[in-house]
Amino acid sequence: RAVAGRRERTDGKSLCVGGGGADGEYAAPVGGRYLESENPADGRVHALVPDSDADDVALAVAAASRAFAGWAATARTERAAVLQRAASLLEARLDEFAAAEARDQGKPAGLARAVDIPRAVHNLRFFASAVLHAAHAASDCDVGGGLNVVQRVPVGVAALVSPWNLPLYLATWKLAPAIASGCTCVLKPSEFTSLTAYMFAGILSQAGLPKGVVNIVFGTGPRAGAPLVSHKNVKLVSFTGGDK
Repeated sequence: RAVAGRRERTDGKSLCVGGGGADGEYAAPVGGRYLESENPADGRVHALVPDSDADDVALAVAAASRAFAGWAATARTERAAVLQRAASLLEARLDEFAAAEARDQGKPAGLARAVDIPRAVHNLRFFASAVLHAAHAASDCDVGGGLNVVQRVPVGVAALVSPWNLPLYLATWKLAPAIASGCTCVLKPSEFTSLTAYMFAGILSQAGLPKGVVNIVFGTGPRAGAPLVSHKNVKLVSFTGGDK
């Protein structure tokens, strides 16, 4: 349910509960609304998730648009290096991220430790390597003597909507190829499982990702997801989940 204002976690432990990260800065949601995030194991509210709306989306897309030219011009080797550093940083905090995923999503911590977080690390490393082997391609046409040419170029701002069941695993499956290919991104994780996406933003910053390349908005599909995927400056959409 939506609540107004900002509140700390109910168990008294520290947790960043701020708004979405746009242009390298954490900001409270424009409308000041938050959603209560419950631990499915015990039903307790453990965090407040920003209830982002079209105004927050507009700020995030603007930040991604500003960052696009510089990131698209960045050498593939440097983009790959950022992803490799992020993978190493995430791997070093495997237990912390697995515990957060278990608390937020309700799956056994052992499963998150064995599957979710290692797979997220693998996603980062896979696309860091793949981008170094991607190249333009050309082949003869079977008819007419023409030439088929494939050019792989960044397209612009990517809207990435990830689901609740494999939160960081599938968020990185979307983020890593977009980052590697030179696109900038706005990620909207599920409102039910936003914690590790929020934590991962800090990993990307620590890995040296420039401001504005990855931006995060939180909240529901109707209030945040719909204006994101329909934004006029979004050039690519990757969506996993339902639209209800």
